Amino acid sequence: MPKLSVDRIAVRDKTVLVRVDFNVPLAEGAVADDTRIRAALPTIRHLMAQGARQVLMSHLGRPKGKADPKLSLRPAADCLARLLGSPVAFSPAVIGEQAQAAVAALRPGGVLLLENLRFHPEEEKNDPAFAKALAALGDAYVSDAFGTVHRAHASTEGVAHYFQQAACGFLIARELEFLGKALEAPESPYVAILGGAKVGDKIAVIRSLLQRADTLLIGGGMAYTFLKAQGHGVGTSLLDEPHLELAGELLAEAKGLGKTLLLPQDHLVAAALDKAARAEPSGLEIPRERMGLDIGPATVAAYKVQIARARMVVWNGPMGVFEFPAFREGTFAVAHAMADCGGVTIVGGGDSVAAVNQAGVADRISHISTGGGASLEFLEGRTLPGIAALTEA
Repeated sequence: MPKLSVDRIAVRDKTVLVRVDFNVPLAEGAVADDTRIRAALPTIRHLMAQGARQVLMSHLGRPKGKADPKLSLRPAADCLARLLGSPVAFSPAVIGEQAQAAVAALRPGGVLLLENLRFHPEEEKNDPAFAKALAALGDAYVSDAFGTVHRAHASTEGVAHYFQQAACGFLIARELEFLGKALEAPESPYVAILGGAKVGDKIAVIRSLLQRADTLLIGGGMAYTFLKAQGHGVGTSLLDEPHLELAGELLAEAKGLGKTLLLPQDHLVAAALDKAARAEPSGLEIPRERMGLDIGPATVAAYKVQIARARMVVWNGPMGVFEFPAFREGTFAVAHAMADCGGVTIVGGGDSVAAVNQAGVADRISHISTGGGASLEFLEGRTLPGIAALTEA
């Protein structure tokens, strides 16, 4: 069901509690990458323009329920203030009298960021009393942290139950629009591209995509497990041995459903996982003393044919060790093919997002998901607690 959006609720002169995702990398006390902060700007600016008082809340890192000065959100408040061109207040407290006083000091259009939610163990435990204390800070609730909605935490799920209306921000609305199409109403031909390390990490999403997509293109470390299941030599390549039998079952499932599941037919290999390693071409059978680190040119050509004819493409996981210059061609080729295909293109997962950025085609992808784990679980068809708790439109 579509969810109530932030532009459909009355917020003028109200205090709005907003869950954002400011889980950003820090370096020397400053934000090193502001991508996630920028992603929240449309919702924040909309609420400012409406004259709402905003109380932003987020987690940062894994402080294990204890205050850690190295994981303070104060640098995120400074970064947000620069991006907005207006002051952002900061509360060292998350709940209680100090936080309430900081909220009371807000003027219409004002913005306040609370300290790291995970300094409190009650956040990850979804403690009802903690969720209620958070809810006491606002008149309305808006969730715009898609990367966290697959977790039932106090700030993502528990707090929503204390408001008559719990809305999604523009970022989540966009995620639901595009991922919803991929799950419920995909255009055909629908091509899904899966990479990454292990088959075991993506069993559920593979099964879900086999029901929906016309073609699956497999790359990355998981490809070697599928190839080994078929009896091919994979040398010293990464192998998910506990799921070898399952890989064979998934290949049989694809065949039974009449779906096309393509595996690499050639590879780029090296003697060891080394950034300075030179890429060596290999056919389907990888030599015993070599490991596969990227898909080869024939595989790239075959995958590009499938992507070019697609009306919808979903991609999660790189085709190889693209962090090493000699083994990035397969991943970059997929990124460029998606940008050129003319269909609806969706990219999810941190490595795939990094790849489209490095390949210089991010602006030509229909939708880049901000939540790796959340987008995978959505495509599996699982209920995401932080979405289920929101008010239906």
